[in-house]
Parts: sequence; C-alpha cells; structure tokens
Amino acid sequence: MIAVWIVLAAVVVLVVWQVALYNGLVRKRNRVDNAWAQIEVQLKRRRDLIPNLVETVKGYAAHERGTFEAVTQARAAAAGAQSPAQVAAAEGILSQALGRLFAVAEAYPDLKANQNFLDLQAQLQETENKIAVSRQVYNDTVLTYNNAIQVFPAMLMAGPFGFTRREFFEVEDAADRELPTVSFRSDAPPDTPGA
Repeated sequence: MIAVWIVLAAVVVLVVWQVALYNGLVRKRNRVDNAWAQIEVQLKRRRDLIPNLVETVKGYAAHERGTFEAVTQARAAAAGAQSPAQVAAAEGILSQALGRLFAVAEAYPDLKANQNFLDLQAQLQETENKIAVSRQVYNDTVLTYNNAIQVFPAMLMAGPFGFTRREFFEVEDAADRELPTVSFRSDAPPDTPGA
C-alpha cells in the first residue's frame, strides 16, 4: 500500500512539474509576442512621421523627386514586412532612404530653420531611440525564450507543444546598425539629442 502512495505522489509531482514548465514556456512566448508588438508600435510611428517629413522637405526641394519616391517606396515595403528578418531588412532600406532625404534637406538653409521640420526631426530622433530600445528588449526576450525551449528537460515538452525557436530582430547591413543622423544645426554636434 505504501508503494502505491509513493508512486501516486511521484505521478502528482511529475504532473505539477510539467504544468509549471508548460506555463513558464507560455509566459516566455507571450513576452516575446509582447516585445515584438512594442517594436511594431514604434515602427508604425516612424512610418507615420515620414509622409509629413517628406511633404515638408518637398516644399523646399521639389526637384528631388527620386529621393521622395525612394522614401515612399521604402516606407511601403517596411509596412508590408512580416517576419523580424523581413522587417529588419525593410527598415534598413528605409533608414538609407531617410538618410538621403536628410542629405537633400541639408542643402536648404530655410528648411533647416523651419519649425515644422525641426519638430518632425526631433520626433523621428525620439522614435529611432525608442526603436533601438524596443529592439534590445525584444532580442533579450527572444534569447530567454529560445534558451528556455532548448534546454533539458524543457526541450522534451517544447517541441510536442509547438514552442518553436523565434528570430532575433537583427539589422542585416552593418552600416544600418547606426541610427541615422538627423541633426541639421551647424552649431551642434550630430549626436546631440534634440538638435
């Protein structure tokens, strides 16, 4: 009789342990999804700022049509990207296009003094910083989740219950890893916040 109780207790402990392990994996997967949602919020904010920025620059540099079209196309591609790898690649292209737009704007002193342009520039810089922070949080969360599903004994439960490895949000081109410089003031260094 004692042996039956010992076996029953072992089975109960095993079931409780499996439930706790499963619930922990679910929580980690949900954290990854939440962290990705935060990145998407910031990327959408960035994409929403771009049309206003383009229109402001257009008023001063109407003959730079190719640059405006490149930014618009890159924005559309970024909006349509789905996986972290696709988003990273599309956002890299968008960053390059924005860099060209800011290079065009550099040639127009009146534009650099326009308050609307300065406000948009500051909002974009703030958004770029938030994207960088969100990317770091997401990648840290993915690392924790991927480690959790790949270590023993959780790996025995992860596969059968559909817990799969997640992609990191990595920028493809090393040059794209840098935030675009959006400072136009000649009296402030390029990295000065709010410049």
